[in-house]
Amino acid sequence: MKKIVVLGSINVDIILNIARLPLPGETMAMHNRSTAGGGKGANQAIAAVRAGADTSFIAKIGQDRTADFMLDTFKFDGLNLDHVTKDEKAGTGQAYILLDDNGQNSILIYGGANQTISIKDVENAKETIANADCLITEFETPMEASKRAFEIAKENNVLTILNPAPAKTDIPEELLKLSDIIVPNETEAEAITGIKVTDENSMVKAANKLHTMGINNVIITVGDRGSFYSQPGKNGFVDAYKVNTVDTTAAGDTFIGYLASKLDSDLGNVEEAMQFASKASSITVQTKGAQNSIPYVKNVEI
Repeated sequence: MKKIVVLGSINVDIILNIARLPLPGETMAMHNRSTAGGGKGANQAIAAVRAGADTSFIAKIGQDRTADFMLDTFKFDGLNLDHVTKDEKAGTGQAYILLDDNGQNSILIYGGANQTISIKDVENAKETIANADCLITEFETPMEASKRAFEIAKENNVLTILNPAPAKTDIPEELLKLSDIIVPNETEAEAITGIKVTDENSMVKAANKLHTMGINNVIITVGDRGSFYSQPGKNGFVDAYKVNTVDTTAAGDTFIGYLASKLDSDLGNVEEAMQFASKASSITVQTKGAQNSIPYVKNVEI
């Protein structure tokens, strides 16, 4: 069983169902409003544990009722919560998701306790990171904590996966060089490289730019088209599964959690792992919500 550590965010998702995204200054009525567990880190951790991996989570929550709601979810799935701690001042993170009738979304984030994760929190989880097969992080938590976690991982030959989301243009060079794999979507790839990703040719160019930044393995996800990978001397494309999309929330997080659970340490099975991750994501997008839509491995068959 793979041992995976996720350093990342916990959010309570407030989902606002609307016909379409509002125009500037426009007031609109909602079809519905619901609440669910979310946060990129939490989504990826739940995807990994549901994929069958022994998964530990490094995260922070507030001292509020929403924190208890999230902890109950994590315990049900069997996440290791030894390094999920409470912040005395900041509230649990929240995400406000505008979800339109076509299944597309726009998301507003309140970071809260997610932004208080420190290098000390990472140091407290040093042994857990050192004993893992893979460490995953993203950008809803402070970069200095992510950098230290990746340093510990590389000191112990642990595979590192960077999900550069939400998109940023000022990623420290040191963090990129500590990343064994980077998994951006097309928007995030453009933010990092300056190259607009529209077709396979532009994917190759963006990946080559990322290679020059020190990352040997690149996977660019492009929604319902599929995902592109580039390794030294090799690249390819894995088509997405065609399904009726209801909600794309957590699709990318599902992809990363399942990818990490399947990848061999030498990355020799990258296409197989991407197909596995793509199948899981295709199930996620058929249900509204984030964590509730992430499938269990028994329901993901290639």
